[in-house]
Amino acid sequence: MKNRGHDIMLKWEEDAGGVWINGTEYWIKQLHWHVPSEHTIDGRRYSLELHMVHESADKKIAVVGILYKLGRPNRFLAQMSGYIKKLTDLEDAEEKVGVVDPWKLQWGSRKYYRYIGSLTTPPCTEGVIWTIIKKIRTVSREQVKMLKEAVHDDFEENARPTQPTNAREVYVFRPMHNRY
Repeated sequence: MKNRGHDIMLKWEEDAGGVWINGTEYWIKQLHWHVPSEHTIDGRRYSLELHMVHESADKKIAVVGILYKLGRPNRFLAQMSGYIKKLTDLEDAEEKVGVVDPWKLQWGSRKYYRYIGSLTTPPCTEGVIWTIIKKIRTVSREQVKMLKEAVHDDFEENARPTQPTNAREVYVFRPMHNRY
């Protein structure tokens, strides 16, 4: 885990699995959090957004995002809180966290939104496949505060302002259940 100054990042050093999108495998490389969310649904911005950054063999990027509203504490963040607190205000500091199973994030839904966009931080690389999980998860007010306080960038928030869709097509997927 690393405090990058503008966010807290959990990085996998070895293969931790991934996702298949349109016949291409993308391996998870890292995750990080934004306060508040960078994506909106029907104009609503949420308290927190998690980005899981994946990369294919040919260096293409796919990001899976999970949105959070205030409510019950998030179990994954609760497990990581000790490490996050150790990194508070220590830009470029790192903490070994051991083996972390990305499936512990509890995606919570097979329904999702998908579009082609860009990374939300410089260099804002284009051609990124975005998958935003439709189910909104919960996070406690204290957990949001912990993530805000951990980074020392003189801002209360570390999220890019909402961007116009610029005629981008956003698709909603509802995979069918396999009956067999």
